[in-house]
Amino acid sequence: MAQVEATTERVIAADAEAVFDALADYSGTRAKLLPEHFSEYEVREGGDGEGTLVHWKLQATSKRVRDCLLEVAEPTDGELVEKDRNSSMVTTWRVTPAGEGKSRVVVTTVWDGAGGIGGFFEKTFAPKGLGRIYDLVLDKLATETQK
Repeated sequence: MAQVEATTERVIAADAEAVFDALADYSGTRAKLLPEHFSEYEVREGGDGEGTLVHWKLQATSKRVRDCLLEVAEPTDGELVEKDRNSSMVTTWRVTPAGEGKSRVVVTTVWDGAGGIGGFFEKTFAPKGLGRIYDLVLDKLATETQK
């Protein structure tokens, strides 16, 4: 099994603290940021950053739906780590200042891919597909925080 990684980033014209707070607000803002690829969103514990437990289904392709139950941690300032209890998937959101009134958001998801030919296709195509989904999330994040 090879590790698969998808990374997407964006500079947003909003203060890094405001952007991070929006991402960490699982009981409010986060649900508004999710495109149609996400369903059954539910905060099960917490709701604001560290200690949150959130559930959703992620439909990456017409045939692939991943049932995610994510534990949220904040290992360092400006960083959210979502670890899926149902798989090896880990998504890390990093928000850093990028000049006055701007922030850089980098989202990276890693997971243990399949072996064989299926793993080859997963490693080749899954990062692009997940990147497109996170581009939509970052578009909504920019719209929400640049108000």
